[in-house]
Amino acid sequence: MMAQLAGWHDYFIVVGSGAAALTGLVFVAMTLHLDDIVTDPVHRHRARTILTGLTAVFIRCALALMGGQNWQAINSADQWVLLRTLGSFACLVLEQIGALILFAGSVWGLYVVGIGMMSSFIFMVTGAWLLLVGVGKAEIGRASAAG
Repeated sequence: MMAQLAGWHDYFIVVGSGAAALTGLVFVAMTLHLDDIVTDPVHRHRARTILTGLTAVFIRCALALMGGQNWQAINSADQWVLLRTLGSFACLVLEQIGALILFAGSVWGLYVVGIGMMSSFIFMVTGAWLLLVGVGKAEIGRASAAG
């Protein structure tokens, strides 16, 4: 079993590194064209999908390579923030279930961990997207008021 797990280490390193690099590049490109992205529904969908997917891959790979993490829910008066936090926590629970399956001797637990990581990444990227859209709307509002 250890020989099978060793092959996954390099996989997570390569995929996580590539995802991190691409996430950064896409994020910068999106920031440079934020007005166009915010005002076009097709661009918003594509940007959200791409950024969410890349970020999810990076986060999951990082989590797969890092042990002993503690996660806490965020206290907030905003119900949507709480729901997103709970959803993200559910993804982490799925990862832990996959880890238990792996520790019980079945390598397919890594696939469960991978699904949990990809799902969690979605929460991270959509959170970044919500931030960008909120900032973009504020900038557009200021520009409209000034002009």
